[in-house]
Amino acid sequence: MTKLTRWWMALSGAAVALAALVGCDARRLERLQVGVSIEADVRREFGEPAAVLPEADGARIFEYPRQPEGQENWFLTIGPDGKLREVRQALTPANFARVTAGMDQAQLRRLLGRPAATAVYELKREQVWDWRYADAGQARLFSVTFDMNGRVVSTASRDDPRYEHGGPSGR
Repeated sequence: MTKLTRWWMALSGAAVALAALVGCDARRLERLQVGVSIEADVRREFGEPAAVLPEADGARIFEYPRQPEGQENWFLTIGPDGKLREVRQALTPANFARVTAGMDQAQLRRLLGRPAATAVYELKREQVWDWRYADAGQARLFSVTFDMNGRVVSTASRDDPRYEHGGPSGR
């Protein structure tokens, strides 16, 4: 078996695993009901959240990122009454449009969730965070560039380079 064949097989396996993960989330969400499901139901379906973000009104947002390989970051809000209040997919063009110059990293993390990748460019005095997402079925990458003070200076979207020339899912 050639090195290229092994690489394509590994890539295909990763695509199948990713598709299964996306399907699993859909099934998990179908079993939850806003206003009815309680925190224990959310934890049973999704497990322990990657982060719990407190809200001023006593609600808590449970973060379930699917980065670095997935294209979604889920936020499930548990109200002060212990019931599921909201289910939100954070990686959307509408949320990307809310990212503005001067926003700090904590604000961005709360808006979009954990990034797929981060990189520091010392010579440029910049840091870049990337999120993988899907836009109308197209695999995309949303990037935010920060200055060395952790403030947003620019954003960009482009095709996810992993999917060029057929990529993991054969697109």
